[in-house]
Amino acid sequence: MGGKAKVKRIVNQVGKRKRAVARVTIKEGNGGVRINKKPLEIIEPEVVRAKISEPLFIASQLPEVAPEIENIEVEVNVRGGGFMGQAEAVRTAIARGLVDWTCSEKLKEVYLDYDRTLLVSDMRQKEPKKAGQKGARAHRQKSYR
Repeated sequence: MGGKAKVKRIVNQVGKRKRAVARVTIKEGNGGVRINKKPLEIIEPEVVRAKISEPLFIASQLPEVAPEIENIEVEVNVRGGGFMGQAEAVRTAIARGLVDWTCSEKLKEVYLDYDRTLLVSDMRQKEPKKAGQKGARAHRQKSYR
């Protein structure tokens, strides 16, 4: 009766790139990574899978962090944008979540040294199309004859 209840630890983070927004939930589990309810192993194309798994691979190489992230479950929900924008939003969200989960300054430094966009969302956006023009900057060609 007087036993301590185990507190479930959950970390939520967000990553953004162009129009893509990724929300990640990290909790204790069996060590699986799911993106929109699909396992990471079946994500296509290969380039996207490699990009998404970068933060996990880097964290697993650090001896002080690797044991902490072995048995975590990573669930990502990503919406908007194209497949590459989504991949970069997912990797940012996962990296931020892992830094929060481990509370490791060393991991944060390694991520920043490797690629700053792992922790800092890229806020560049597509410029909106203007009225009366073909695109954001493209105008109709002027003819004198």
